[in-house]
Amino acid sequence: MANISLKMPGGGRFVISHYPVDAIGIEERAASFTKRSIKGESKLDLLYLALSMCDLTTLEGADTEGKIRQLCAKAIHPVSPFAVSEIEKITNKKMRPIPSVAAVCVYQNMVPYAKKYLGDSEINIAAVSTAFPASAVSTDIKLRDVKKCIELGATEIDMVIDRGAFLSGKYQKVFDEIVAVKDICAGKAHLKVILETGELVTYDNVRLASMMSMYAGADFIKTSTGKVTPGATIPVTLVMLQAIQDYYDETNIQIGMKPAGGIRTAKQAIHYLCMVNEVMGADWMNPDMFRFGASAIVNDILKQIFKQYSGKYYYSYDFAID
Repeated sequence: MANISLKMPGGGRFVISHYPVDAIGIEERAASFTKRSIKGESKLDLLYLALSMCDLTTLEGADTEGKIRQLCAKAIHPVSPFAVSEIEKITNKKMRPIPSVAAVCVYQNMVPYAKKYLGDSEINIAAVSTAFPASAVSTDIKLRDVKKCIELGATEIDMVIDRGAFLSGKYQKVFDEIVAVKDICAGKAHLKVILETGELVTYDNVRLASMMSMYAGADFIKTSTGKVTPGATIPVTLVMLQAIQDYYDETNIQIGMKPAGGIRTAKQAIHYLCMVNEVMGADWMNPDMFRFGASAIVNDILKQIFKQYSGKYYYSYDFAID
């Protein structure tokens, strides 16, 4: 075990105990969650919950106001009332209301459009920030980026850590940047810290980056930007969840978790939720504590929900394309 000593903003130092991760144990336990079989009403409950936990995301250079308008419409109403009424006619069953998603995630310049089209809905506006996805600019530019996102209406900031600094052992620099971003967000926006686990190489690094981010003020820790392969995996997410549990045991502060990148099916989402429930418990089984950064799963979740009611599969083109 190695200890990482970090300087606090107000003076003094504190130590993060850097425990090595049992890679074989993590991967064996992670694999066990993929063997869970959930059926009937319990499966429907998890599908509805997973949908409510999704952050619909578009992070492309070709994003336009029209695309954001469409994304926000789907965020509020993931499926059209007409499709629901058709299922109810066919099955003679009343469907539970389909929930809105948790957030819309966009670049800074798209935040005003998200605010305009989400209106008075309770859906969060998450803005990727701090020179997403590489974080390869100076700290002052990153902080101006965060301030502007919040001024424009972002209610969540998704910042990325400086992986180059982290992998070079410049832990204080990484820590200080998170602290500075948190100071800007305090009372205005929730802070989600993206580790970009696909570039951190080892589970030990993932655990250390998780602990540093939480002690620096993260409200959520997030696996990936979605721009690097691999993105989220169940073993990496398990390492991060166990770090969250250790942090909670030490501080009694609940931190949220967001796997992002590479989650494409409702079946995978259910595996993740089984893991969250078994590792963290019921207090994390809600959109305030767990999110999916995976727009691709929304239509598959909807297909599975409709299958539970109608007994047949629907095609992706039966639902709005993001």
